[in-house]
Amino acid sequence: MRIFTLAFIFLWCSPSFSLGSKPYLTLEMAEKMADACENIAKESNWRSVNIAIYDDGANLKLFRRQDNSFLHSIEIAHLKAKTSAGLPMSTRALGNLAYQDPKRPHGIEQVSGLVVFAGGLPIMTQSNVHIGGIGVSGATADQDEECAKTAIDAVSDLLK
Repeated sequence: MRIFTLAFIFLWCSPSFSLGSKPYLTLEMAEKMADACENIAKESNWRSVNIAIYDDGANLKLFRRQDNSFLHSIEIAHLKAKTSAGLPMSTRALGNLAYQDPKRPHGIEQVSGLVVFAGGLPIMTQSNVHIGGIGVSGATADQDEECAKTAIDAVSDLLK
Protein backbone atom coordinates (compact mmCIF):
# COMPACT_ATOMS: atom_id res chain seq x y z
CA MET A 1 0.00 0.00 0.00
CA ARG A 2 2.89 2.32 0.82
CA ILE A 3 4.37 1.87 -2.64
CA PHE A 4 1.09 2.88 -4.31
CA THR A 5 0.80 5.93 -2.09
CA LEU A 6 4.38 6.98 -2.80
CA ALA A 7 3.92 6.39 -6.52
CA PHE A 8 0.75 8.50 -6.52
CA ILE A 9 2.48 11.35 -4.65
CA PHE A 10 5.45 11.19 -7.02
CA LEU A 11 3.23 11.31 -10.10
CA TRP A 12 1.01 14.05 -8.69
CA CYS A 13 3.98 16.27 -7.82
CA SER A 14 5.88 15.53 -11.00
CA PRO A 15 5.96 18.46 -13.45
CA SER A 16 5.11 16.12 -16.31
CA PHE A 17 1.95 14.93 -14.53
CA SER A 18 -0.58 17.70 -14.78
CA LEU A 19 -4.29 17.70 -15.19
CA GLY A 20 -3.91 21.17 -16.67
CA SER A 21 -6.46 23.89 -16.65
CA LYS A 22 -8.64 25.21 -19.39
CA PRO A 23 -9.08 28.96 -19.78
CA TYR A 24 -12.51 30.14 -18.73
CA LEU A 25 -14.76 33.18 -18.90
CA THR A 26 -14.65 35.25 -15.71
CA LEU A 27 -17.21 37.68 -14.37
CA GLU A 28 -14.60 40.45 -14.68
CA MET A 29 -14.30 39.70 -18.40
CA ALA A 30 -18.07 39.61 -18.88
CA GLU A 31 -18.53 42.94 -17.08
CA LYS A 32 -15.81 44.57 -19.17
CA MET A 33 -17.43 43.21 -22.32
CA ALA A 34 -20.88 44.48 -21.39
CA ASP A 35 -19.47 47.92 -20.52
CA ALA A 36 -17.76 48.19 -23.93
CA CYS A 37 -20.88 47.07 -25.75
CA GLU A 38 -23.09 49.54 -23.88
CA ASN A 39 -20.64 52.36 -24.54
CA ILE A 40 -20.53 51.85 -28.30
CA ALA A 41 -24.33 51.57 -28.47
CA LYS A 42 -24.74 54.84 -26.57
CA GLU A 43 -21.96 56.70 -28.41
CA SER A 44 -23.29 55.56 -31.79
CA ASN A 45 -26.85 56.51 -30.83
CA TRP A 46 -28.20 53.05 -31.64
CA ARG A 47 -31.44 51.72 -30.21
CA SER A 48 -31.04 50.33 -26.70
CA VAL A 49 -29.64 46.81 -26.58
CA ASN A 50 -29.77 43.69 -24.46
CA ILE A 51 -26.46 41.92 -23.83
CA ALA A 52 -26.21 38.26 -22.83
CA ILE A 53 -22.92 36.51 -22.10
CA TYR A 54 -22.68 32.74 -21.58
CA ASP A 55 -19.77 30.48 -20.73
CA ASP A 56 -18.87 27.45 -22.85
CA GLY A 57 -21.22 25.26 -20.81
CA ALA A 58 -24.13 27.51 -21.85
CA ASN A 59 -24.42 28.93 -18.33
CA LEU A 60 -25.43 32.57 -18.08
CA LYS A 61 -22.48 34.64 -16.87
CA LEU A 62 -24.00 38.12 -17.24
CA PHE A 63 -27.07 39.78 -18.66
CA ARG A 64 -27.56 43.50 -19.09
CA ARG A 65 -30.58 45.37 -20.41
CA GLN A 66 -30.32 49.01 -21.39
CA ASP A 67 -33.24 51.26 -20.51
CA ASN A 68 -36.03 51.16 -23.11
CA SER A 69 -34.64 48.12 -24.94
CA PHE A 70 -37.17 45.94 -26.70
CA LEU A 71 -38.78 43.29 -24.52
CA HIS A 72 -38.49 40.49 -27.10
CA SER A 73 -34.85 41.36 -27.67
CA ILE A 74 -34.11 39.91 -24.24
CA GLU A 75 -34.82 36.38 -25.43
CA ILE A 76 -33.11 36.99 -28.77
CA ALA A 77 -29.90 38.16 -27.03
CA HIS A 78 -29.94 35.04 -24.85
CA LEU A 79 -30.47 32.76 -27.86
CA LYS A 80 -27.70 34.43 -29.86
CA ALA A 81 -25.28 34.05 -26.94
CA LYS A 82 -26.24 30.41 -26.31
CA THR A 83 -25.88 29.60 -30.01
CA SER A 84 -22.34 30.98 -30.10
CA ALA A 85 -21.51 29.46 -26.71
CA GLY A 86 -22.50 26.03 -28.05
CA LEU A 87 -20.90 26.34 -31.50
CA PRO A 88 -17.59 28.10 -32.14
CA MET A 89 -18.98 30.32 -34.89
CA SER A 90 -20.94 33.51 -35.22
CA THR A 91 -24.68 33.34 -35.63
CA ARG A 92 -24.23 35.12 -38.97
CA ALA A 93 -21.78 32.42 -40.16
CA LEU A 94 -24.21 29.72 -39.05
CA GLY A 95 -26.95 31.35 -41.14
CA ASN A 96 -24.63 31.65 -44.14
CA LEU A 97 -23.63 28.02 -43.79
CA ALA A 98 -27.27 26.95 -43.67
CA TYR A 99 -28.69 29.13 -46.42
CA GLN A 100 -26.00 30.16 -48.92
CA ASP A 101 -26.55 27.15 -51.19
CA PRO A 102 -30.21 27.05 -52.34
CA LYS A 103 -29.80 23.41 -53.44
CA ARG A 104 -28.71 22.37 -49.97
CA PRO A 105 -31.59 21.04 -47.88
CA HIS A 106 -32.51 23.29 -45.01
CA GLY A 107 -32.96 21.97 -41.52
CA ILE A 108 -31.04 24.13 -39.09
CA GLU A 109 -34.14 26.29 -38.60
CA GLN A 110 -35.79 23.21 -37.09
CA VAL A 111 -33.23 23.03 -34.27
CA SER A 112 -34.78 24.65 -31.24
CA GLY A 113 -32.79 27.50 -29.71
CA LEU A 114 -30.39 28.20 -32.60
CA VAL A 115 -30.21 31.69 -34.09
CA VAL A 116 -29.03 32.10 -37.68
CA PHE A 117 -28.75 35.89 -38.05
CA ALA A 118 -26.12 38.39 -36.93
CA GLY A 119 -25.50 39.44 -33.34
CA GLY A 120 -23.99 36.39 -31.65
CA LEU A 121 -20.24 35.75 -31.49
CA PRO A 122 -18.15 33.02 -29.88
CA ILE A 123 -15.64 34.12 -27.27
CA MET A 124 -12.30 32.56 -28.22
CA THR A 125 -8.90 32.82 -26.58
CA GLN A 126 -5.82 33.77 -28.57
CA SER A 127 -4.93 30.06 -28.69
CA ASN A 128 -8.35 29.32 -30.22
CA VAL A 129 -10.02 27.86 -27.12
CA HIS A 130 -13.78 28.42 -27.12
CA ILE A 131 -14.80 29.82 -23.70
CA GLY A 132 -18.28 31.20 -24.32
CA GLY A 133 -20.57 33.33 -26.42
CA ILE A 134 -22.03 36.82 -26.45
CA GLY A 135 -25.37 37.81 -27.91
CA VAL A 136 -26.61 41.35 -28.50
CA SER A 137 -30.09 42.32 -29.63
CA GLY A 138 -32.08 45.50 -29.99
CA ALA A 139 -30.28 47.55 -32.65
CA THR A 140 -29.94 46.36 -36.25
CA ALA A 141 -28.39 42.91 -36.73
CA ASP A 142 -25.17 44.47 -38.07
CA GLN A 143 -24.99 46.88 -35.12
CA ASP A 144 -25.67 44.03 -32.69
CA GLU A 145 -22.75 42.12 -34.19
CA GLU A 146 -20.49 45.19 -34.09
CA CYS A 147 -21.42 45.68 -30.44
CA ALA A 148 -20.51 42.06 -29.66
CA LYS A 149 -17.21 42.42 -31.56
CA THR A 150 -16.38 45.59 -29.62
CA ALA A 151 -17.11 43.71 -26.40
CA ILE A 152 -14.72 40.89 -27.27
CA ASP A 153 -12.04 43.36 -28.40
CA ALA A 154 -12.30 45.05 -24.99
CA VAL A 155 -11.01 41.88 -23.30
CA SER A 156 -8.48 40.78 -25.91
CA ASP A 157 -5.66 41.21 -23.38
CA LEU A 158 -7.46 38.75 -21.06
CA LEU A 159 -8.03 36.13 -23.78
CA LYS A 160 -4.59 34.56 -23.55
